[in-house]
Amino acid sequence: MQKKLKLWDAIMLVMGSMIGSGIFIVSADMMRNLGSGFWLVVVWVITGIMTVAAAISYGELSALFPKAGGQYTYLKEIFGKRMGFLYGWGLFTVIQTGTIAAVAMAFGKFTAYLIPSLNDAAPIFQSGEFKITWIQILAIAIILLLTYINTRGVQSGKILQNVFTGSKIIALLGLIAAGFILVEVSHLSENFSLGTDSFSNLTKDLTGNFMKEGWEPIGGMTLLGGIAAAMVGSVFSSVAWESVTFVSGEIDNPKRNVVKSMIYGTTAVMILYIAVNYVYLNALDRDGIAFAANDRVAVAASQNIFGSAGTVIIALLVMISTFGCDNGLILAGARVFQTMAKDGMFFHSAVKNNKNEVPENALWMQGIWASLLCLSGQYGNLLDMISFVIVLFYMITVFGVIYLRIKQPALERPYKTWLYPVTPIVYLVIGTCFCILLLIYKQQYTWPGFVLVLLGLPVYYFINRKKADS
Repeated sequence: MQKKLKLWDAIMLVMGSMIGSGIFIVSADMMRNLGSGFWLVVVWVITGIMTVAAAISYGELSALFPKAGGQYTYLKEIFGKRMGFLYGWGLFTVIQTGTIAAVAMAFGKFTAYLIPSLNDAAPIFQSGEFKITWIQILAIAIILLLTYINTRGVQSGKILQNVFTGSKIIALLGLIAAGFILVEVSHLSENFSLGTDSFSNLTKDLTGNFMKEGWEPIGGMTLLGGIAAAMVGSVFSSVAWESVTFVSGEIDNPKRNVVKSMIYGTTAVMILYIAVNYVYLNALDRDGIAFAANDRVAVAASQNIFGSAGTVIIALLVMISTFGCDNGLILAGARVFQTMAKDGMFFHSAVKNNKNEVPENALWMQGIWASLLCLSGQYGNLLDMISFVIVLFYMITVFGVIYLRIKQPALERPYKTWLYPVTPIVYLVIGTCFCILLLIYKQQYTWPGFVLVLLGLPVYYFINRKKADS
């Protein structure tokens, strides 16, 4: 692997992979579950602490195993090939590819703001509920274009990543500044006037739309359930930072730069996310956030900030954001599948690099499967299922830091987790509470994704049976 990625490139990959479409949408559902500006901010702060704690903990593993494959490699080295395969299986079937599909579809949907004919056009094909639309075709075109660009070499993907990530960071900073300077009527004090009181409004009318009159006070265990449900959105918006570990083999001085990029990148993004939510709370009242059309809170806030031009501004920002996000996900994900192939855990043809020293076959396999998920129309449902699974794998990996400290205390560690064991324990405690509350209150977010990953077990045993036979 050629060391073409510097520290700045790695930070841009972390930030670019994290900032997609979620921050512009998920706060609506979070507000419906919590009904309070105070609790909305608290959940984003909890998610921020959780994310940065995981990144700090991963740093120790990235310095111990500074090679391509990242989280797959850590799990395989610490807990064995089976655990590594289950993670890789989940990553290929839905975690990485489903996220690529969802982000590309977000690009398509916000493009339709600027080109209404995309929304109005009749489906290309329809049979019952299944249909293929021009927005899906645009999403697939974006995936295939970015896949092609990344087959041209790391340099091509790196330049694209830096330009688009830099653009969306500047745009977000501009939105944050404008959100406090240009808003004529501030709703900030109104949104915090309820203090620590919390409310829920998930009632719908006969047409399936949420009703503004249905706010009910919640507390105790019901509030905890609301926090867990709200965290599904904030957690989903804050994942994919570990993508930088997938390309460790191509990062200059990975023992230092991978951990730095994760800590700097996740911290910066979580600060941006909290600031953006303060903009929403300043520009919109509670109902304006909770019942924004199609959950597009950023569009509603931007209309209050910029007037009629707000829709166009946010549509362009989301297009830039999702384009750069998908590039980072595509660039990084293929390296895991190549590493798995080298271990005999994926299609053998994924092993080879092309003349540009990148895993072209793995890139196309990833791109084609993500494109099929776009056509399926089910990627959104799949992603709802996997927030639980993603956190579960994060927890297993973070626990790996403690496990290795106990099992191999003499191992030379170029970087040691800051405030160990407090940092990994903080993540494990928050993650455990999140998973338990989802299991109790929101089972539709848990079992389906868990079952999907467990389906990898028979595949694993089949692969290893074939090896034994040969």
